[in-house]
Amino acid sequence: MRVPQPRGAVSDTLRRVFARKPHEIGALSERTAELAAGLDGDGDAVLSSEDLQLSLSMLYELHYRGFDGVDPAWEWSPELLAVRRVLERLLESALRAAVTVPDLPASTPSAVAAALTDLTSAETGPSLSAFLARHATADQVREFLIHRSIYHLKEADPHTWAIPRVAGRAKAALVEVQTDEYGGGCVERMHAALFARTLRALDVDDSYGAHMDRVPAVTLATVNAMSLFGLHRRLRGATLGHLAAFEMTSTVPNRRYGNALRRLGHGPDATLFFDEHVEADAVHEQIAAHDMCGALIEEEPHLAADVLFGAAVAIDLERRFAEHVLAAWSAGTTSLRTARPADAGSAA
Repeated sequence: MRVPQPRGAVSDTLRRVFARKPHEIGALSERTAELAAGLDGDGDAVLSSEDLQLSLSMLYELHYRGFDGVDPAWEWSPELLAVRRVLERLLESALRAAVTVPDLPASTPSAVAAALTDLTSAETGPSLSAFLARHATADQVREFLIHRSIYHLKEADPHTWAIPRVAGRAKAALVEVQTDEYGGGCVERMHAALFARTLRALDVDDSYGAHMDRVPAVTLATVNAMSLFGLHRRLRGATLGHLAAFEMTSTVPNRRYGNALRRLGHGPDATLFFDEHVEADAVHEQIAAHDMCGALIEEEPHLAADVLFGAAVAIDLERRFAEHVLAAWSAGTTSLRTARPADAGSAA
């Protein structure tokens, strides 16, 4: 994966840092931290900041597969971790301001499972999946897949970080869900591999990270939130709640995505990824709410609010993403980014 094009002062400085060796950076890392500290604003501004969200994506990617030609030692560079922490504080504050965590009558497994059901069954905005199933053009479906590639080509990885951070029944349930995501050990059945197959069927580049430069901040934020939760043990409850919300809201949209592809004349090569999720997530829904999150709260009741926070974030960011895409399409424009000369030199 190549280093993405910058979208502002911080991502531009990070790109220049990545071109060096960790022992060469000196004042450049201090400058990066200063610039990051200057990226402030209310929650909506943080979640829509192209420079902030890309910078976080660049820093998080060091913990996934990294970038072509970038020294792997950057992953644990204290200087870059300090920059990341500045950006993470802004992101976490924005997410906490953006969502409302429901009050619970008690921090019990049944109360948390009921609250998750209420959160994931509430109407939260326009239905992107319904539009895709009924009206989307072939180009719009390709746009949607490009957005989704940022997560689906690394599917399950952010949530997997929680496995060593929980115990007992919660760990076993999480492993059960993740095992399906990784194809039960069969590389061709891994969900990331199935999604790559969908991309190829629609003549879309299926290489990892190929579309980073094309997706906007609202798309990057959906993955950044997962990475934030997954990389911090204190947020393990949010990780499991986020995953539960994903599983509990997946079946109907994925059926519609598959139907959209069938409506446009595509066969199993294109639809298998979505059809697989319809079947798997119907089972995962109950495992996630009761066996995974319920068991976690039985062992660690103080994490109940964090579980609901993670679920609420998943739902809110998906709503923002859908609103962005549908607004662009309604206006007759692309929902993807178009390059602007200013992107490389100024903060967004």
